[in-house]
Amino acid sequence: MAAGEGATVHASSVLVGRSAVLIRGPSGSGKSRLAFALLESGHSGLLPLARLVADDRVRLIPAHGRLLAAAPDSIRGQIEVRALGIRGVECEPLALVGLVVDLAATDAGRLPKEAARTTELLGVILSRLPIGPGEPALPLVLAALVPLTAT
Repeated sequence: MAAGEGATVHASSVLVGRSAVLIRGPSGSGKSRLAFALLESGHSGLLPLARLVADDRVRLIPAHGRLLAAAPDSIRGQIEVRALGIRGVECEPLALVGLVVDLAATDAGRLPKEAARTTELLGVILSRLPIGPGEPALPLVLAALVPLTAT
């Protein structure tokens, strides 16, 4: 793939604060469910800001050593809510990817190896959070996004 050329992947993405979470996983692993939970966490104040970038398919664009995410035009502003169907939501047109979450990851573990904590997409190295099959994703993603404070 040439520099600056992008790709569309089966994933969801949510802007959280200043960068986006890219959520990958096999069909039925909970990508849309996690994206919706992040949006709800933003509405409730648990996160400072959470806006949908894309659900189900994400356009990824490498630019100057960074990776940008956007929704394909045909699904912009839409998210699937299981048992309720497709819903319209406000969306962010373009966001810088800061974290990749892999659902149903076979290399997830209580203490994942260092190699499992990064991934390369379109020539860009990104932080990665592998989450094992059946593990509740939202608490782990929130822990990765919201720094814990010592008391």
